[in-house]
Amino acid sequence: MPKPVKGLTARQVQTITAPGYHCDGAGLYLQVTARGGKSWVFRYQAGGRRRDMGLGSASTVPLAEARAKASEARALMGRGLDPLAQRHEPIISPPITPTFREAAGLFIEAKRAGWRNAKHAAQWVATLEAYAFPVAGQKPIDQVTTDDVLAILNPIWTTKPETASRVRGRVEAVLDYAKARGWCDGENPARWKGHLALTLPAKVKVRAVEGHASMPYRDLPGWWPRLQVADGLGARALELAILTAGRPGEVLGATWDEIDLENRTWEIPGTRMKAGAPHRVPLSGPALDLLRKLATVRRGSVVFPGAREGRPLSNMAMAMVLRRMGLGDEVTPHGFRSTFRTWAAECTPFSHEVCEAALAHTVGSKVVAAYQRGDLFEKRRALMGEWAGFVMGGRHDG
Repeated sequence: MPKPVKGLTARQVQTITAPGYHCDGAGLYLQVTARGGKSWVFRYQAGGRRRDMGLGSASTVPLAEARAKASEARALMGRGLDPLAQRHEPIISPPITPTFREAAGLFIEAKRAGWRNAKHAAQWVATLEAYAFPVAGQKPIDQVTTDDVLAILNPIWTTKPETASRVRGRVEAVLDYAKARGWCDGENPARWKGHLALTLPAKVKVRAVEGHASMPYRDLPGWWPRLQVADGLGARALELAILTAGRPGEVLGATWDEIDLENRTWEIPGTRMKAGAPHRVPLSGPALDLLRKLATVRRGSVVFPGAREGRPLSNMAMAMVLRRMGLGDEVTPHGFRSTFRTWAAECTPFSHEVCEAALAHTVGSKVVAAYQRGDLFEKRRALMGEWAGFVMGGRHDG
């Protein structure tokens, strides 16, 4: 039995340079010329002859769209028509309805440029591949029903409520996109309000949302000296994450042009923030001392450089530090934000708004945000100074 062809990936489409035809499967090929030009070709048999049908340049037609075009051509062949001949027919053939998988691919490509980073698109693909495509991937988009959506969600709704909620929202978005493209009509079978809400329990009632595993704040000062003597940049990154209450990704992605040592400030651009808005971080004394030491061994633009030039440490770097210290199953890097927030609530007089602003959380309604234009920076500087003093066991004035 012939071995099934493994399809191309979007990354391979960008990086392949070897001239020739590179098979994606089901008759779709990426043609690479000797000069490096790339185009899509659909290869099929008609009247006993092999025929090649161009589907456009790979620079303007992404992989998902090429697959959708090839699917349309195969559908024409299934009706006894020659796809190339149909291009010259004066009569317009009825539109070919894509499968749910194909529609999802087109939606992701259409939205990719507006997403903050490639990781977001990868998460979309991963969740749909894991949960939605096995159930409805090969169904024409206009035939996806509420029963299909429930078949996707029921196995994970009570065991993985956060994931299930994201999957439902993504399926709903793909179906809305298909409706906008004219591939289906009627009510969206994945909508929550007034539909799935009548069938599935609300996410908040399934179980309490589990936060990241965190260290009790009372244990932190006693543990801190162990972290300070731990080797490696991963340990230093974790130190800065704790002292600034920053998200691990924000810390690992820090660049030296964001750091102002003279004014004791770290300015993170909105493109790297979860909420999409720029965030100023006041640097306490210990945080400043740490960054000054790192500056003496600086190499390149990244504060915490990894093995690849110009790239930061892996997202797992901080977690590996905790694992080596025997805390891998008890504490997560992100959990130190919870440690900070609990300490701030129980041990300081700072307001809810100041504490939330220190975590770069959006506070209140849009109306509140419109009137509260400032970022409470000086109050946050005082808060982070007290936090540093607590972490250091009172050995530093922050």
